[in-house]
Amino acid sequence: MSESLHTVTALPTERPAACPFDPPAELTDARRHGPVSHFTHPGGKPGRLITGYDAVRSVLADARFSSRKELMNVVDFALPPAPPGEFLLMDEPEHSRYRKPLVGRFTVRRMRMLTERIERITADCLDAMQETGPPADLVTSFAKPIPTIVICEILGVPYEDRASFQEQIDTFMGGEAGDEELVAAYTATQEYLARLVAAKRAHPTDDVLSELTESDLTDEELKGISLILLAAGFDTTANMLSLGTFALLRHPEQLAALRADPSLTDGAVEELLRYLSVAKTFHRTALEDVELDGRTVEAGTTVVLSYHTANRDPERFPDPHALDLRRQATGHLAFGHGIHQCLGQQLARVEMRVAFRALLDRFPNLRLAVPAEEVALRPETADIFGVKSLPVTWDEK
Repeated sequence: MSESLHTVTALPTERPAACPFDPPAELTDARRHGPVSHFTHPGGKPGRLITGYDAVRSVLADARFSSRKELMNVVDFALPPAPPGEFLLMDEPEHSRYRKPLVGRFTVRRMRMLTERIERITADCLDAMQETGPPADLVTSFAKPIPTIVICEILGVPYEDRASFQEQIDTFMGGEAGDEELVAAYTATQEYLARLVAAKRAHPTDDVLSELTESDLTDEELKGISLILLAAGFDTTANMLSLGTFALLRHPEQLAALRADPSLTDGAVEELLRYLSVAKTFHRTALEDVELDGRTVEAGTTVVLSYHTANRDPERFPDPHALDLRRQATGHLAFGHGIHQCLGQQLARVEMRVAFRALLDRFPNLRLAVPAEEVALRPETADIFGVKSLPVTWDEK
């Protein structure tokens, strides 16, 4: 191709005021110019921004693009390798060494076996909301407790420790903490997980972490794996539940359809995953020169993969900015693609199917308790997009 690439100098931080669920306008505009753009990382390093569906999916499936933290060429100093066990930032064979022991524990069958327990947890949250009465913050009363309790039970975190764990994860994934707060929260979480691993080795219980202590994984590796599972298992689903409810309340015709037809629930979950894409961006580094969309991405270049624009690509999803619960949204990239595709995606699906259905059935006239424009969103600097709080109300019987 002879024409020059579109250039984006930094990731934009403002979403359209008229529809906060849409990606920042500059990213959508970049995709219109083509799936690949020039990009400048915060440290001044040149890179590429990948915004098109096919191009993002291609990179995710290509072993010539690395996930290794120490190869991310985004700042003007060398990054250290990922800590032991944190396999999201590793390539093969290290990645599979950590992920493989977990795969069988997160299958579709095993996650569906948790349905009854998730229904009970959800009902308990809704009971508490109903007993307290309106209004309520759906984030603290519903969206956070459900995935927190579920992933803590799977991993074996004692009940009395869950509130503290949730607070620490909130701090280092919320996008608003200062450097000192981030370090303190991360350190506290690491120290807690070290104690938890030691406790499971000494006194195993019926949970995933206890099972893993019987493998050849070291305490440091188990600590890193636990951090990945806890953070990913809590934060992404919590924000999908709260932001997904907000999206439904902003689209009353879609909400009415879902209330009237429970058979839409599975498809609604997939469409909300596509439409919201709460895990917005990921990075990969080219290990060699790679041709992408007719252009060469040079070895050593770190690319930014924009999941939220890929999932709004009109070449893959017609009328992509519309929330359509009857859409066939399968194939979306909300859980990624390739060897790093989200390990807990089946758990997240079960949680969302149960929670959304139960919420709408329990409160048939659920609505926002404040004007929509007053709902506070997480900053774009947060790893996961969402709302800080979601005030809702309903008519008591």
